[in-house]
Amino acid sequence: MIDIEVEVAAWTDALPEAEELVRLAAEAALAREDAGGGVTILLTDDASVRELNDRFRGKDSATNVLSFPAPPNPEDHLGDVALAYGVCAREAAEQGKPLGHHLQHLTVHGVLHLLGYDHIGDDEAEAMEGLERAVLAGLGVPDPYAAGEGEHERPRPF
Repeated sequence: MIDIEVEVAAWTDALPEAEELVRLAAEAALAREDAGGGVTILLTDDASVRELNDRFRGKDSATNVLSFPAPPNPEDHLGDVALAYGVCAREAAEQGKPLGHHLQHLTVHGVLHLLGYDHIGDDEAEAMEGLERAVLAGLGVPDPYAAGEGEHERPRPF
């Protein structure tokens, strides 16, 4: 089950289809890895993500996406993902890409973290980015790392 919580109306004000885009992206990432289990995705603001980042990672700054894998549990809940509207909207504008594409990319990125993927080392990053590209292509979203999709750096820490 995918539970989407819209905590900040800016998401749906800017992107009325935000919940559906998130659901499709999360479903596609889970299906690609043939993963069962549920995820909760929080569409929130920079202040909330900054607080979470500080509390759980010791980094007093907002970031685009945070993932919180759940410990093993009888409900088979994989974990939670939080996305910061302001950071995501700024990045999409700076990178010259639609906010919906960026939202789907970061949703896939966050869900892959819940499935155990990481991008600390170059080999890990290449594997994770390859999966992101494949999942996004299935959704009709252009390669977020390709020239022409705007300047892009790897999504910042989970």
